Amino acid sequence: MHSDARVHRQTSGALERGYRGVAASRDLRLIAAVTVLGVLQASSDYLKKRKIDNARLNAEHLLAHLLDRKRIELYLEFERELTETELAPLRDLVRRRGEGVPLQHLLGTVEFCGLTILCDQRAMVPRPETEELVELLESRIENRESRIVDVGTGSGVIALTLAAKFPETEVYALDISEDALALGRSNAERLGLTERVHFFKSNLLQNISERFDLIVANLPYISMQDRQSLSSEVLHDPAIALFGGARGDELIRDLIEQAPPHLQSNGLLALEIGVGQSEPLREFLVEKNFHDIESKKDYSGTPRFFFARYG
Repeated sequence: MHSDARVHRQTSGALERGYRGVAASRDLRLIAAVTVLGVLQASSDYLKKRKIDNARLNAEHLLAHLLDRKRIELYLEFERELTETELAPLRDLVRRRGEGVPLQHLLGTVEFCGLTILCDQRAMVPRPETEELVELLESRIENRESRIVDVGTGSGVIALTLAAKFPETEVYALDISEDALALGRSNAERLGLTERVHFFKSNLLQNISERFDLIVANLPYISMQDRQSLSSEVLHDPAIALFGGARGDELIRDLIEQAPPHLQSNGLLALEIGVGQSEPLREFLVEKNFHDIESKKDYSGTPRFFFARYG
């Protein structure tokens, strides 16, 4: 057997035992050299067996986080030997990732539209589709001094990104969850945006009286009936951030009804929606006298966003 393959096999077995229990320290000490490359291979194998997508990428992110390196820097340190002090916390991270804990929760941050955002169990992990929503909004914000409100802000990603991209706007961020608001405020402080983004507790728009040029929302849109079909990873997000009701679109409909008195003349409502909700919500927008209704698909080809004006 080739020596590299033999070392990988030994390393993989030792780490696997380490992930399973207290024998980890003893098992790893039996290995003469546990290198960055060997540990990455063993961690990837472990995650693959547990059906984690992009297992190697996950392993690289976790090890880079632990070693306080950029992921690309690991490639320059493949032969570096790791100590037991470094391996012990890595085993815990990999074990939890294998159990379905989101990678972003383990790392504590997520990249969103070029910003590094704090991310934990207090709010939903931001999805790539929501980055698409922000990108689509950039060309639709014509007044650089717009007043904007992000409804159901969660960790604040939409509100904070728009505030960073449009420095002259006034941005409000609303959520019904105190935990989510606390996380959002921490992100605003981290990004130096505490004076620009105003966080308020509100059930949709019920607790505010202001009028806005733009109301944007990525509200919970999953049906309670679909709970059993969700992965354990998705279910680590707060239920209040996932489920919109029996159908899934109830909160979106409530917001559509509440929005008109809070929109300036010809103001814009921007929504992220769930699969299969496009046509019923288009009809509802027409019924509520919105105009210039525009549907956009996400990168996977699913109708995912609505833009509609009122007044």
